[in-house]
Amino acid sequence: MQEPLLGAEGPDYDTFPEKPPPSPGDRARVGTLQNKRVFLATFAAVLGNFSFGYALVYTSPVIPALERSLDPDLHLTKSQASWFGSVFTLGAAAGGLSAMILNDLLGRKLSIMFSAVPSAAGYALMAGAHGLWMLLLGRTLTGFAGGLTAACIPVYVSEIAPPGVRGALGATPQLMAVFGSLSLYALGLLLPWRWLAVAGEAPVLIMILLLSFMPNSPRFLLSRGRDEEALRALAWLRGTDADVHWEFEQIQDNVRRQSSRVSWAEARAPHVCRPITVALLMRLLQQLTGITPILVYLQSIFDSTAVLLPPKDDAAIVGAVRLLSVLIAALTMDLAGRKVLLFVSAAIMFAANLTLGLYIHFGPRPLSPNSTASLESESWGDLAQPLAAPAGYLTLVPLLATMLFIMGYAMGWGPITWLLMSEVLPLRARGMASGLCVLASWLTAFVLTKSFLPVVAVTGQDWATQKCCESSVFTHSS
Repeated sequence: MQEPLLGAEGPDYDTFPEKPPPSPGDRARVGTLQNKRVFLATFAAVLGNFSFGYALVYTSPVIPALERSLDPDLHLTKSQASWFGSVFTLGAAAGGLSAMILNDLLGRKLSIMFSAVPSAAGYALMAGAHGLWMLLLGRTLTGFAGGLTAACIPVYVSEIAPPGVRGALGATPQLMAVFGSLSLYALGLLLPWRWLAVAGEAPVLIMILLLSFMPNSPRFLLSRGRDEEALRALAWLRGTDADVHWEFEQIQDNVRRQSSRVSWAEARAPHVCRPITVALLMRLLQQLTGITPILVYLQSIFDSTAVLLPPKDDAAIVGAVRLLSVLIAALTMDLAGRKVLLFVSAAIMFAANLTLGLYIHFGPRPLSPNSTASLESESWGDLAQPLAAPAGYLTLVPLLATMLFIMGYAMGWGPITWLLMSEVLPLRARGMASGLCVLASWLTAFVLTKSFLPVVAVTGQDWATQKCCESSVFTHSS
């Protein structure tokens, strides 16, 4: 009978083997958090995820502002706006692939610190931009930094966290990325677009300052034969009074088991290629949900629909709902099976997208480009499609549908696709397979994000032409 692919156990899949310690006393010491320094080290690292989430959605309030800009060097057409929104994903793909080399060459901590260089340079270029090329280069650099940190930080956190809190600390990178996006949406209500780039420098500088005082991961140090330094790093993370020798021996044994890499001939074996195929397919389907274009162009989406609240407010509300949804998902994910959650998540996202699509096609149109349907600003009789009192509530549909989509994504296809990579990929093939998954994911995101605005512009013109023809027919028939 064939073994199930998901939930596979054994030395080929177990990243952190749980061999029983020599005595019950040692077991208690390993499972109990002895030192709060590990929280500080984790916080210092996940500031990189905060910056990644912040940079990913930077275009949401900036593109509408630049489309209305009176400066001819900064005014964006739809085609230029699509490049500005999508080029981040190309940088992220390059950063994710670079992490495969830098993780082992520089180590986890130094790789995270290195990401501060392109990130700070990218924000500086966008803050002082005088032309499209500066915006695109800055966006690419922040994307490279984001892809690098997204690949390095989870590894660093998992390698410094004690077994007892490894699961909880392992959820912090995603939470901080979502919090970074929410912070951008919130600051977009207060700051002009140049100052949003300046504000993005703050978490980068704090991250590199704090990480300067943090140790490298003991696992990386052991892989480089620096045993004494690894033992000191582990003692610093666990506390001077903690007995770390058993955990140290565990890590040593784990490093020895994973020292060899899978060959291309071995990669064709079913027990290796099937998990890689599943992981690749899951990452492709994750991007095909449309999550990246929605986050990148969130305010532009609300700008192009008749909404009751200002688009900036809608974007901030969706960001808050996303953070709440990720928190709930992190607490409840283990209560239901992965497969069930994926089906439920997909059904919710389908219903949300269908609702939003029907509203955009059949519902009221915005009063003017980049405007908001307000109960006070226009009389209902002045609109192309007269709105009665219930239509005021109808214009909440885009916000509610987007909130429902984000909630559905956060409970299944968002976190589970990342989780499955650590559950199904064999250890020896994990580095190569993770790089392939990162490349496939971000290239798919680029195609979707680049094509989103042009497709919306074409379909919008077709819709306007159709309505104009219908109106002419109606006028002649009258």
